[in-house]
Amino acid sequence: MVEKTMSPIELAERLALVLALAFFLGLAFEETYKRDEPTIPGGIRTFPLVGLAGAMLYLVEPHWVLAFGAGLLAIGAWLFAFLWREQSLEMGSGRTLVVPVSNLLVYALGPIALTQPPWVAVGVTVAAVLVIGTRERMHGFVRLIPQDEVLTAGKFLILVGIILPLVPDTQLIAISPVTPYHIWLAVVAISSLSYLTYLVQRYRPVKGGALLSALLGGAYSSTATTVVLAKRQKEAVTRRPELSASIIAATAVMYPRLAALIAFFSPPIAVVLLPGLGFLFTLAAAISWWEWRKIQPIYADLAIPAANPLQLTTALIFAVVFLAVSLATAWVQSVFGQTGIFTLATLVGASDIDPFVLSLAQGGAPGMSLSAVAAAVLIAASANNIAKAAYAIGFGGLAATERPAILLSALALLGFAAAAAYLV
Repeated sequence: MVEKTMSPIELAERLALVLALAFFLGLAFEETYKRDEPTIPGGIRTFPLVGLAGAMLYLVEPHWVLAFGAGLLAIGAWLFAFLWREQSLEMGSGRTLVVPVSNLLVYALGPIALTQPPWVAVGVTVAAVLVIGTRERMHGFVRLIPQDEVLTAGKFLILVGIILPLVPDTQLIAISPVTPYHIWLAVVAISSLSYLTYLVQRYRPVKGGALLSALLGGAYSSTATTVVLAKRQKEAVTRRPELSASIIAATAVMYPRLAALIAFFSPPIAVVLLPGLGFLFTLAAAISWWEWRKIQPIYADLAIPAANPLQLTTALIFAVVFLAVSLATAWVQSVFGQTGIFTLATLVGASDIDPFVLSLAQGGAPGMSLSAVAAAVLIAASANNIAKAAYAIGFGGLAATERPAILLSALALLGFAAAAAYLV
């Protein structure tokens, strides 16, 4: 019982908290709903009394909460009468349910403040105030967000909140430590990063030319960004001098992106990799800045299209690819050892290196030292730079993309050198 477990001073503090929070909520309620119609129940005087009544009725009999339940029925009946009156008089304006819910929430604040940590009561009150006080903005937000974006958010919740908790965390094959849970966790990690980048591109349109667009595109996929920029260069009537800076900028973002993904699964590997990735990021960023400062900034439309990344088919394909790469990694290590992993890292660089990197971060090559794993990641990233140089020339033409291709190749050589330094 509350009387036996709470000192008088603590009880007084909890009751004062109830009054303060109810007053705060009543202030927001009056500002939003009672300015035009003062007869609406609730407000700066009513809410403190309702909250105090809920606390007192709970204290009367806290074991079975009969008194509190009786008070709840009474206030519920009164609010029902209010709703019935508004509907019968056709006074409803979209707020009819908010009014009784706000009153019931304040009534429940008493027991919440008495039985739960103070942050619970404060958090509930602040959330209610934000919801009440931002009514117009929330309605405007609904008009701003198209229905397909709501469905996209629903797909993300399916990936994270439904599928992930249901998949088993049991090893599939003896030669590989991969589990269905590890596979889907990799899907969630990639999808989350891609979705965040998509939202920024979609609802914060980039103004400032190709360089900023490339930075956001690189956070999603530096390879895809390089291909898009090279195609745009080929379609352009004149040469785009910002192309080189933009392609290198997208590659620069690849390094912190890899660091973030690896840190999510294996902080020790991320710590070991941090010097190498930090060096390559700093170098790529400096090269991009040097290329950009040599030209007059051009604000032409080279923006990377904000394609929706949360397609369930895409997620399933990535899961299959991740499983295949994980099994291949385990098999290669068991047959060819560490040298085989480095060779595989070079081969996967021709396409998407995320499945390979995430497989290593999840222990896909057991027995390898952290330095060797870090070297394999740098080899894959460097091989990917070589592939991007080839893609840039293939999709943009040698004349237009010769300089970024040379710079990407130079970054690749420095990446291979950094990988070798980890093995010394």
